[in-house]
Amino acid sequence: MSSTVGHPQVQAAAAFARERLGARGDEEVAAVGVVLGSGLGHVADVVEENGGKAVEYSAMPHFPTSSVEGHKGRLVAGRVGGARVVLMQGRVHRYEGYSAAQVVFPVRVLHALGVRRLLVTNAAGGLGDGFVAGDLMLIEDHLNLTGDNPLVGANDARFGARFPDLSDAYAARLRELAVKVATERSIALRRGVYAGLLGPSYETPAEIRMLKTLGAHAVGMSTVHEVIAANHLGMEVLGISCITNLAAGISPVKLSHDEVKETATRVGQVFSGLVLQLIPTLA
Repeated sequence: MSSTVGHPQVQAAAAFARERLGARGDEEVAAVGVVLGSGLGHVADVVEENGGKAVEYSAMPHFPTSSVEGHKGRLVAGRVGGARVVLMQGRVHRYEGYSAAQVVFPVRVLHALGVRRLLVTNAAGGLGDGFVAGDLMLIEDHLNLTGDNPLVGANDARFGARFPDLSDAYAARLRELAVKVATERSIALRRGVYAGLLGPSYETPAEIRMLKTLGAHAVGMSTVHEVIAANHLGMEVLGISCITNLAAGISPVKLSHDEVKETATRVGQVFSGLVLQLIPTLA
């Protein structure tokens, strides 16, 4: 497995976080990490309220900060069902002006904190096929249509090999665990392919028709770069989308970020219950 040891900026951020989150020396903070998307940050609040500790992104050296409403911008570490976990309460996006490498910097810090299994969540637009706002979709694969890749440039062998294999980018083993947990909780979990676009504008109806032709079931503006970087690091990844709206040309109303947040909040209790149940299973 690759190691982030030796990368000075990653190590500086990880060392700062480790101290603030109560870890000693080079102690691993957690083996399980969670990236919480738009409107889903309340999961981290639950962990903090149960004895967890938090550190602001803005306090950490070299760590990018989010400008998007609904992304608090904190790392929160604690225990869920006896399992140690560290959560990203909000993420940064390529459309905010960060490079793809900056977007995945937090994932590399999570790896340096000990994370080896990563759950990524997001808010996404449904592309038909029976999807409705409020559905949860297990990501089986993705289309990186951002026009960028976080591994562009000279390869840093401290992170991983030059040409990482993405044939199991969303680990089949973890997907099976997620289906089992969802079934036990009687939570309907759809399956599909996530298309990641650059944003920040929503897609046109013609672009949505193109995405459907390419085999996508949901579309958003995040996740794909994080998953590429996590696989590069040797992490196992599980991804779940909250379908917060129907995409352009399918939805009868204009698209808005307010709708995204409202739907994420409405299904938040179910989604957070699933995430909290998954954490000890992943550990």
